[in-house]
Amino acid sequence: MGESKDYMTHAEELGSIHISEDVLASIAAGAVADVEGISGLMNVSSKKSGARGVRMAVDEEGAVIDLYVMIRYGYAIPEVAGKLQGGVSGAIESMTGFAVKAVNVHVGGVSFQ
Repeated sequence: MGESKDYMTHAEELGSIHISEDVLASIAAGAVADVEGISGLMNVSSKKSGARGVRMAVDEEGAVIDLYVMIRYGYAIPEVAGKLQGGVSGAIESMTGFAVKAVNVHVGGVSFQ
């Protein structure tokens, strides 16, 4: 993947739109909260993440998003992860117009609460 940027840029007829990676990470984190079966995002150390549990890598072709989550006990992990991938990808694409190349879900644990 190309060099990471602080902003994704979309050239328009009247000028350019620059959206911070932190904004993209916040959109992703908000979409995670809407998925049933997710207990929460995990703490991951990342210099390039504006939201806890979200890492981003962007280039001219789109974004690759890594999500680090806790799943609630009793939920099917593949089903929840699939809903999470669709929800995050859809939210970012509809709110920003930028392509999402991949949403990688890392399940770090199970929550019994």
